[in-house]
Parts: sequence; C-alpha cells; structure tokens
Amino acid sequence: MKLSADTLAPTAHPVARLPAEWEECVVAWGEPRYRGKQIFDWIHRQGILDPDEMSNVPKRLRERLKEEGLGWPIHIVSTHESADRTKKFLVGMPDGEMVETVLIPQLGDERVVTQCISSQVGCAMGCVFCASGVAGLKRQMTDAEIVAQVLLGRRELGPDQRIRNVVFMGMGEPLHNYDAVARALVLLTHPDGLDLSKRRVTVSTSGLVKQIDRLGRDFDGQVQLAISLHAVRDEERSKIMPVNRKHGLGELTEALRRYPLSKRQRITIEYTLIEGVNDSVRDANGLVELLRGIPIKVNLIPMNPISASDLRAPDTSHVTRFQEQLTRRGLSVFIRKTRGDDVAAACGQLAFHGSPRRTGRGALAADSD
Repeated sequence: MKLSADTLAPTAHPVARLPAEWEECVVAWGEPRYRGKQIFDWIHRQGILDPDEMSNVPKRLRERLKEEGLGWPIHIVSTHESADRTKKFLVGMPDGEMVETVLIPQLGDERVVTQCISSQVGCAMGCVFCASGVAGLKRQMTDAEIVAQVLLGRRELGPDQRIRNVVFMGMGEPLHNYDAVARALVLLTHPDGLDLSKRRVTVSTSGLVKQIDRLGRDFDGQVQLAISLHAVRDEERSKIMPVNRKHGLGELTEALRRYPLSKRQRITIEYTLIEGVNDSVRDANGLVELLRGIPIKVNLIPMNPISASDLRAPDTSHVTRFQEQLTRRGLSVFIRKTRGDDVAAACGQLAFHGSPRRTGRGALAADSD
C-alpha cells in the first residue's frame, strides 16, 4: 500500500487518526509515544470510543481525549430487521443528517457477515434506478463517519458473528468522496485495528475514471473494484446513468484494463436488469463484447423497487435467460439474491429521508436530448 499518514489527506476527527498520528499527538501533549498505539487499539480493535472506558490510559490523558472530542461521530436512530435476518440501521450524525448501513448475514452461515456502508449523504450521480441517486447529494461524509459505521456494526453483531466483508455499496458514490474513503480504507485494513483483508473490501463506482486509476495506484490493486455498469451502449447508459456523459464506456473500459490485478483477481461488474431498458439478448451479447479481455465476474441484479421510479425488474424467467446467454458466451455470472427488500435494505433502495425527485420511463425519454 502506498498511502500512509504522510500522504493521506488530513483528518479533523480523532476517530480517523492512524497510529503514527496518535503518537505525534500524545508526544506533543507530554505523554510517552506508546500511549498513541494504546488509544488506536481501544478505538479500532476493541471498539471503545469513550475515553472513560480506556482502563489502561491515565486519567489526565482521558481528560485530554475528551477535550479533543473523542467519541462516537454517529449514532443509531433506528434499526429494521428483515425476515432474512438482514439488519438496516438508520444512522444519525451531529448535524442531523442521516445515512443507512446494512449488516447481511451469509446464507448458510449467519456467523459470517457482510456490511454495506455509505460514503455520502445522498448521491450526485443521479442513476434513475437508485433511491439515493434520485434524491441528490446533501453532503460528503467524513472519514470518521465512514469508518465508524463498521465499528458500530461490529458492536451490533451477535456473539458468534464477525464482519468478514465490507462493501462500499451503500448511499453515495465512494470515489466522489475519494480522500475520506481512502483514509477509511487504510483504517479498516490496518493490522493494529480491524485488520480486514484488502481482498474482502470492495469499492463500487459508477465509473469515475481518474479516481479508478488513483485507487489502483494508491492501493496497488489490492482493494476489490466493482463497476456499476447497467448498460452496454453509450446512448442507453447515458439515459439511466448521467455519469456516462462525462466518462463514456470506451474511457471506462480502458480504465478497467489499466487497473492492477493479481492473476486470480477479477473486477466485479454490477448489472441491474431493468425491464425493457437493458435486458435483451442484444444487451447480453453487447456486454460480452464490451468487456472482452478484461478479467471480470458479473453480478446480475434484478432491479429492486423504489418509490421514486416506476421502472421494474424483468420476470424471473427473463433474468435466467439473460444469465444463460452470458454463460454460453463464457462469462462467470451470478444472480444476486435479494436481501432485506422487506425493510428497503436491498441494492438501490437506501436513501436519506429527504424529498426525492420522481423519475421513471418518462425521465428516460426526456433525457435523450
């Protein structure tokens, strides 16, 4: 990894400090250097953010930590549990804004959990099939708010559960908030903290090309990359994903070819199937041709319903035929099982509680100018 405390953008919140930064702080306060690592351990390995609970830290230092503002930068506003045991948390922040994060137990082994986290309050990308996208961007999340979702999620696990995977697939476009997300990635994978494997942390993007290149350079390709593709021709993709008007498919696929991958590593292609929009045999064949030569796997996602759109998924048999067409052409294809849709926690359903813009088939037509 090429990023360090020296090359990362500075942080304002103590929760997002790295061990070396904590060491500099405590030394400046007249404390021994090792106290910095103790504090980092309490926060990121043990999940304790209240200085009064840091039992091996002297009282004078605990008081200084309180003065510095150490504490939880987020809190749970409400919890919703799905029939399939998926848990969605509405998370509040000091300014009153809210985002959502989701704990998803693995099917067949609920001890293993994937957490889906948010990186922005809303989203500026405007994808018409995504609740946070049609709502618009309210503000960026801080690095502390991003990483605290996982610290909080770990606190809410059952006694035998553990978070093995973290996916930046909640609210927001992660690479549109690159500096905060990069620091969060370093914190989540730090060996003295949560120590998540970089191969089990996935950043999903709608296709911000410069930031894809930067992610590859900064993390040597070790962070998993997922691309929200959803269409295989520029005209169609620009209608449902405005980002494509700036970074077309040719530019995006070249960035994927540049992304540094190990021999067995693959880029995940996320493809939301929308009835009558991107679900034809022509679309399936176009997907094969577009991505030829790029190491990929494809996740097909039947569109989950959102209140701001009348777009919908194809029927199950049509989804299966689309998968079979891709498989016959040699791609590795999975149909993502919908999880948590009964509590609006499924893919594309997370949204802050604002006033979303209405979109749908009419919006697609209006956008074609």
